[in-house]
Amino acid sequence: MTNTVDITQLITEGIQERKGRGISIVDLSHIESAAAQRFIICEGTSTMQVGAIADSIREYLRENAGIKPYNYDGYQNSQWIVIDYGETLVHVFLPETRSLYNLEELWSDAKITQIPDLD
Repeated sequence: MTNTVDITQLITEGIQERKGRGISIVDLSHIESAAAQRFIICEGTSTMQVGAIADSIREYLRENAGIKPYNYDGYQNSQWIVIDYGETLVHVFLPETRSLYNLEELWSDAKITQIPDLD
């Protein structure tokens, strides 16, 4: 199994491959009640792009590290797709859905790292 830096990097690259924006890495490792060690959150501008970003992440990890998700959900309406990699949960949002759930604020006691957009 790859170490966490690798999976975080690979997920970030998979997001950037489809021009996903607003990437946040939320370190939840010191919060006992958290569902995972980290959240990686990003957004796409349309439901089509949200689906494409999620597909890109899954393909990127499978091709570059042989890692498949335990589960994923949200493709039905593609406003919020979550991909479960065990210790890491990836959330791909539409901007308005991201604002509504505001996971960064919900977990504001976590260390949050913003990854600059590529363009």
